[in-house]
Amino acid sequence: MLDFIINILSTPAILVGIMSLLGLVLQGKPIEEVVKGTVKTIVGFLVLSAGAGFLQTGSLNAFGEIFNYAFNMQGVVPNNEAIVSLALNDFATDTAYIMCLGMIANIVLARFSRWHYIFLTGHHTLYMACMLAVILNVGGLEGVSLWIAGGLLLGFIMVLSPAYCQPTMRKIVHTDELAFGHFGGAGYWFAAQCAKLFKGSKSTEEVNFPQRLTFLRDTTVAIGLTMVIFFLIVTGVAVARGFMSVDPTLYPNCASLLVPGETTVHWAVWAITRGLSFSGGVYIILSGVRLIVGEIVPAFRGIAEKLVPGAVPAIDCPVVFPYAPNAVLIGFLVSFVGGIVGLFVLGMINSNLMPVALILPGVIPHFFCGASAGVFANAEGGLKGCVFGSFMHGLLITFLPAICMPVMGSLNFANCTFSDADFSWLGILTGNIAQFVQGSVLLIICVIVFLLPIIYNYVAPKKAKAENK
Repeated sequence: MLDFIINILSTPAILVGIMSLLGLVLQGKPIEEVVKGTVKTIVGFLVLSAGAGFLQTGSLNAFGEIFNYAFNMQGVVPNNEAIVSLALNDFATDTAYIMCLGMIANIVLARFSRWHYIFLTGHHTLYMACMLAVILNVGGLEGVSLWIAGGLLLGFIMVLSPAYCQPTMRKIVHTDELAFGHFGGAGYWFAAQCAKLFKGSKSTEEVNFPQRLTFLRDTTVAIGLTMVIFFLIVTGVAVARGFMSVDPTLYPNCASLLVPGETTVHWAVWAITRGLSFSGGVYIILSGVRLIVGEIVPAFRGIAEKLVPGAVPAIDCPVVFPYAPNAVLIGFLVSFVGGIVGLFVLGMINSNLMPVALILPGVIPHFFCGASAGVFANAEGGLKGCVFGSFMHGLLITFLPAICMPVMGSLNFANCTFSDADFSWLGILTGNIAQFVQGSVLLIICVIVFLLPIIYNYVAPKKAKAENK
């Protein structure tokens, strides 16, 4: 039963569908509208997930493999899924209880604090619960005390992350009825603050093209052509360095390019189709987001009115992609460049100052997180802010995992680290605290952290509360 519940809570489509169902029922909607809204919400998330999966398997993974070969890059690629899969071998039950209690704690904080955000990104909730289970166990907690401490911290970060993204999120979506639920929030906030240096810059969506290039206003065409060029360049360099003769099992996402036989394609054709597949994946994601937003925001009014006054759904990072598609592409590419620059900086530090982990620019985090950072930076500083903020974000998600690596190593996860900013900073902070503060004292700290937003809500002047809203 516990496994079944966790499967539901960690499946975004079903979780958000349940929230949509609850909201519509609380509004007293007729059965036909309840069914329609619930089904369309679930289908929207499935479309979004299908687009993300197609993008990842069709382009991102292959680009990462061939890029590393082309430019002879060696190091650690931060990956949330990899480290969580290792941790779940020993902490599956603890993770499950922390996740369940964390979602309850999230609702309690949304109800009794000024952060009214309901975090709906189920897989990120699972990853964070797993990380907290491991770290707090090192701090001497186990059983019920571990579950309570982890659940309270999880509930806290589930409202904190959307809270520091909301000022810029409001500028992106032009409403307070939608929030950002993704544990890369610190990175997006950082990109937005950097972009403020360029306030007044023209938006990425207002770029004027010459008459003959007006077709580039079409997001699908612009993204497709850009990625085709990048794939052709990188694949050409890799082929020139002997990529066609490598062992295909080492590069599974490029197998159709490497395995001899009737299915083998020319490297240029392979690069063109992969580049266009990238654009196709983004198109599917945008379609799913539009469907979700059209259903979940109206449905959530029922929860806001009846269960948690002022409740705001915090949804996964692609929710902002339709609002600035050009910034999505710029954010990804510039963040990736920032990751490359960060890798060289780490290399120099490793050679001349002290040993540090070399963090390779992972294509998947730099796309999903970098693209989101680009949208946030564009909202604060236009095109110039988008470029600068995305570059700084790329540096941030390179240096933070490098700093987090020793913490993960002390937890017996060698050569593994998280990729997104919130995992990194919270892992660094709690990991170091847990090594010096043990047992019941650590539990008390977690309880205090959880209660602080609630105490502030009832103690602080009402005027401050009104301004926060």
